[in-house]
Amino acid sequence: MKKFVIIVGPTGSGKTKLSLEIASHFHGEIINGDSVQVYQGLDIGSAKIKEDEKRGIKHHLLDIKDPHDSYSVYDFQQDVRKLIEDIPFPIIVGGTGFYINAAISHFEFVEEKRDTAFDRSYDHLSNEQLYQELIKYDPEITIDLNNRRRVLRALEQALAGTPRSKKIKKDERLYHPLIIYLDVDRKILIDLLWQRLEKQIKDGFIEEVERLRDQDIHINAIGYREIDSYLAQELTFDAMKDAIIKASKMLAKKQKTYFINQMHPHVFDALSKTLTEDVIQLIENYMEENV
Repeated sequence: MKKFVIIVGPTGSGKTKLSLEIASHFHGEIINGDSVQVYQGLDIGSAKIKEDEKRGIKHHLLDIKDPHDSYSVYDFQQDVRKLIEDIPFPIIVGGTGFYINAAISHFEFVEEKRDTAFDRSYDHLSNEQLYQELIKYDPEITIDLNNRRRVLRALEQALAGTPRSKKIKKDERLYHPLIIYLDVDRKILIDLLWQRLEKQIKDGFIEEVERLRDQDIHINAIGYREIDSYLAQELTFDAMKDAIIKASKMLAKKQKTYFINQMHPHVFDALSKTLTEDVIQLIENYMEENV
């Protein structure tokens, strides 16, 4: 079974710094696990690592898409699985928990580039009729009959002899990675979020959003949407900053709940003075285990 490491945690917890230390020690390569950092030009707001900060370590899935293009969780899932197989020691780093979990678990999505001929052959059936056709071949399936696209995919699978109801549960793992969560005390995290935001604004975050607006690009992500509203004169400067911090705090809370409950990581104090040494020791023990 392929062994690799995943580093997750809230914004500002030091994931990037730790990942560089781990990659240097184990000669690893880093896979971006942030859904915003895949896009070109979204640098300051996503806290994307700069080229001169990479220490010569290879990074994957950064700047691979024009912001006009879409990049779904399915795309991420397929790209990451290929990288996991190709890279000797992968390290996935990021805060987009659902994307990362989908890549390592039996999450199944309706492929965006399917052959539509199959779907068109059932255009004459209503949703109810289509559902009745499906349960002829997969009587135990549980599915929303009004989600036509999913029903069509399930029917296609059933006709191919791989009924969806027989598939492995989505929360079962394809891999057995070592997952590390960097935890930060809430009060300290708020201070870190403010420090980070002030630095981002100083570094040109507002100008970054202005450039995107000039291309008629409006990013629905924390920081980008609030600054967009500020530039549209819908928020004052101070209200914009307060909105960013409020949204960031809410996201951090949701991230912690998701990572702890859905991914069951090893939890480390992000501000521990021995963090790097402790994580390296854990990884070394993990690499020696027979899985």
